[in-house]
Amino acid sequence: MSNLKEDKLDLSIMMVIVVGTFMSILDGTIVNVALPKMIAVFGTSAHDAQWILTAYMLTMGVLMPVSGYLGDRFGYKRVYMASLAFFISGSVLCGFAWNVPAMVASRVIQGIGGAIMQPIGMAILYMNYPREKMGAVMGVYGISIMAAPAIGPTLGGYLVDFVSWRVIFFINVPVGLFCLFLALSTLKESVLVKGQDFDYLGLIASIAGFACLLLALSQGNEKGWTSPYIVGLLFTSVVSLTWFVYHELNHPHPLLDMRIFKNPVFTVSTIIGALLSIGMFGTMFLFPILLQNILGQTAMKTGIIMFPGAIASGLLMPFAGKIFDKYGARGLVFGGLLIISFSTYMMTDFNASTLFIVMSFWLIIRGFGMGLCFMPVTTAGMNTVPQHLMGRASALSTVIRQVSAAFGIAIFAMIMQNSQSEHFINLATGLNLNGAEWASAQQALQGITTAWGMNAVTSQAFSLSLLSQQLVQLSMVRSIQDCLLYATIFCLAAIPLGFFMTSKKIEVQSDEAVIKEKMEEITSVAACEL
Repeated sequence: MSNLKEDKLDLSIMMVIVVGTFMSILDGTIVNVALPKMIAVFGTSAHDAQWILTAYMLTMGVLMPVSGYLGDRFGYKRVYMASLAFFISGSVLCGFAWNVPAMVASRVIQGIGGAIMQPIGMAILYMNYPREKMGAVMGVYGISIMAAPAIGPTLGGYLVDFVSWRVIFFINVPVGLFCLFLALSTLKESVLVKGQDFDYLGLIASIAGFACLLLALSQGNEKGWTSPYIVGLLFTSVVSLTWFVYHELNHPHPLLDMRIFKNPVFTVSTIIGALLSIGMFGTMFLFPILLQNILGQTAMKTGIIMFPGAIASGLLMPFAGKIFDKYGARGLVFGGLLIISFSTYMMTDFNASTLFIVMSFWLIIRGFGMGLCFMPVTTAGMNTVPQHLMGRASALSTVIRQVSAAFGIAIFAMIMQNSQSEHFINLATGLNLNGAEWASAQQALQGITTAWGMNAVTSQAFSLSLLSQQLVQLSMVRSIQDCLLYATIFCLAAIPLGFFMTSKKIEVQSDEAVIKEKMEEITSVAACEL
C-alpha cells in the first residue's frame, strides 16, 4: 500500500477509518441505556439480558488477535471492508431481533466486524501516511476512541426515550454503507504476505484464554470472585495465556507477535496505554452509576454532563498530534498524565450535593489531559515498529487496551461493592439513635407523617426507612470516591514510565535500526539456506 507523501493529508482515508472505529466503539456503550427497555420488550431477566453486552465484548476480545494475520494474508482493504459488512449485517439483525438469543447471536456478528475493524483500521493509517505526520493523523483518529463512549449514553438515551431502542442499531446502516462506499473508492490494497502458516494452536489458546479472562472479569462481581465458576475461568485463562505466550514466542508466524515487545518504546507505550484504559473506562463506568443510580438522573442527562469532557478531549487531540510531530511524546505524556491524575483526584470529592457544572468542569479538565497524552502514547510506540509488522503491532496494542478496559471496569465494580458494605456498616454503627439530633429529626418527620394519616408506629418505621436509604446513598457515594482514588493511583503509576518515552528523532532512528536488523536477519537466513 503506497504511502501518501504530500504535505496535505488525504482526509478521505482518515474519514473511512475514523467513522468505522467510532461505530464499533459506540456500540459497546450505546446499548447499555437500552438494556432496561429490551428486558421489558423481550420479557427476560436482567441476568440473561447481560449477555447482550457480554457477547459483543467477548467477540471483540477473542477475535482481535487474528486481525493482523487476516490483513497480511488477504489484504487490509478487503479485510476492512469485510469487517464493515459484518458490522452492518449484525446491526440490521440486532434491529430486527425478536428475543434475547436472536439479539445475542446478532451481537456476535456485529462484534466480529468491530473486532477486526479497529486494529485493521489503525494499521491502514500507518500504511498510508508518513511517519512524520502520524501525530496529527492519530490525533484525529483518537477523537473516535474518546468521543464514542461519552456520546453513547446521550445518543442512546435520546433514541430510547423519544424514538425506539431499535433505532440505535438501524442508525449504523446508512453510516456503515457510506463508509463502505468510501472504503471501496479511496483505500488501496496492501501487498499480500503469502506463505505463512496459520497459527491454529495459537488461535485456540488465545480464544480460550481471552474468552475466559473477559468472561471472568465481566461476571466476577455478580457470581463472586471466589466461586468455583469464576476461579475455574481464571485458572483456565492463566494456563491458556501462559502457554499462548510461550507458543507465540517460538512460532515462526505467530498470531500475536510477542517479539515486538523487545522494542522498549513500544512496550512502555503499551503499558501506559493499558493504565490509561483502566482509569478511563473505569471512570466512565462509575459516573453513570453516580448520576443515575444515586442522584436519580436520566441516561440522557448523564450523557449531557459527561459530553463536554469528550468534546474537550476531541478538540485537543489534533493539536496534541501536531505538537507530537514537532517535539515528540515525552512532554505531552507528562503533562497529560499530571492533568489526568490531578483532575481524577479532585473528583474524589464528588457527592450528592456537588453541582453538575462542577462535575462537568473537572471532566473537561480531565478530557484535556486525555487529549494531550492518549494518542501520542500510542503513536510514539507504533512509530518504532517496522512497516511490515504494523498489522501485528496494531492487533497486539488493541487487544491489550480491550482487556485493560474490561479489567478496569471489573476491578472498580469489585472495589465499589466491597467498599460500600464497609462504609454502610461503619456509618450504621456510628449512629446515635438516642441523641438529640435524631430525636429532633424524628419529631419533625412525625409531624409530617401524622398529617398523612400515619400512626406513631408507622411513622417511626417510615423514619427508619428514610434513614436507611440515606445511609445506602452515602455509602455508595463514598465507595465511588474510593474507586476514583484508586483510578488516580493507576494514572500516577504511569507517570514514571513517561521518562522512557524518547524524542521524535530517536524514534525514527529506532525504526530504521529495527528494519536494518530485520534485513540482516533475512539475509543471514537466506545465506544459510544457500
